[in-house]
Amino acid sequence: MNKFFRFKENKTNLKTEIIAGITTFMTMAYILFVNPDILSFAGMDFGAVMTATALAAGITTILMGLVTNYPFALASGMGLNAFFAFVIAPIAGWEVALGAVFISGVVFAVLSLLRIIDTIDAAVPVSLKRAISAGIGLFIAFIGLQNAGVIVAYEATQVTLGDLNTPGVMLSLIGLGIIAILMARRVKGAILIGILLTTVVGMFMGIAPVPTGIGDIIGRPAPLLPVIGQLDIVGALRLGFMLIFAFVFVDVFDTMGTLMGTAARADFLDENGRLPKIKNAMLVDAVGTAGGAVLGTSTVTTYVESTAGISEGGRTGFTSVVTGVLFLLAIFLFPLAGLVPQEATAPALIIVGVLMVGAVTKIDFEDFTEAFPAFLTLLFMPLAFSIADGIAIGFLAYPIVKVVAGRAKDVHWFVYLLAVVSFVHFFF
Repeated sequence: MNKFFRFKENKTNLKTEIIAGITTFMTMAYILFVNPDILSFAGMDFGAVMTATALAAGITTILMGLVTNYPFALASGMGLNAFFAFVIAPIAGWEVALGAVFISGVVFAVLSLLRIIDTIDAAVPVSLKRAISAGIGLFIAFIGLQNAGVIVAYEATQVTLGDLNTPGVMLSLIGLGIIAILMARRVKGAILIGILLTTVVGMFMGIAPVPTGIGDIIGRPAPLLPVIGQLDIVGALRLGFMLIFAFVFVDVFDTMGTLMGTAARADFLDENGRLPKIKNAMLVDAVGTAGGAVLGTSTVTTYVESTAGISEGGRTGFTSVVTGVLFLLAIFLFPLAGLVPQEATAPALIIVGVLMVGAVTKIDFEDFTEAFPAFLTLLFMPLAFSIADGIAIGFLAYPIVKVVAGRAKDVHWFVYLLAVVSFVHFFF
């Protein structure tokens, strides 16, 4: 292992890598409870999705470690799972949504192999990239508030504040407070620990079932049969360009941003600020997305939580191997997942929203031609309840305000093309 992972060259050792891998897993493991909860809204089997989520995360993370020797971990991404469950699935069904995820993974792989991603990255304005990330954060937080019962439907104003005195809402608010305190104290695995502690509180409140033995915590994995191989690729091809593009776009730029950010933290970037073997890392991400769709889960992407393991000294792919193995072992926690109520996972969505919306601080709001499209993107995602519509309105507005401001040359031809596609998306 020392020779394969080059421990000495990377100034690390086996013990450090194991601790780093466990740390990364702890910070990411909340997805094992949250992802099945979200996808179950689309009609998918909770247990099967949990198994698929754990397997996809475990296999892809191990692959990342072996192929790139980087300490990056992957799992079903927040934001795109909400897009999957609340936008695509209600329109066409979860089988078609899985087909769309598979297609996006294949497209991602092709773009990586042909190095077209670099061109796209240079073409898309930074303000829109940041706005999309922040908008997804608002979208996720909005869903979390709805699931918690804090925000409810109201005829006169569309939405309003729910009854905070109901037990379920109170439990969610308690959970939000627990996770917020743990995050403020910088406790590793704060979201996962918060979900588990909220579940315990829920047991005392009579909302969550009380385990009667070890079999209610650890047991046989839920079968994959209800979701594995159920993707409808033909149906996904009928969805239209913008919906597939939303999957590809968010996955590509979320992955690129995460890779560069975590690589900078680990001091992996070269003298030109580039990450060696980035193509291999993005290919693994793409393979994980396509493979995850076959298994029965939403888009798999690289997690920024990888920095937790890196902060503990993880510098090689063995960190990822440890994290991946723990995800594989987590399939035996299915009985525990059955104890976690929705009120315990809803606060996690709100906290993830907080973490994602921070990207808005990097948008230049002093330049109206940058601020206006970014603002529309931020606004449309939660209010139109669609990531795709938010992306489309941003790409439609950006070249328009640039042109009328006499700055047409500032816009890359690819953005003009996306503006036309966005126009078609809205009006035809």
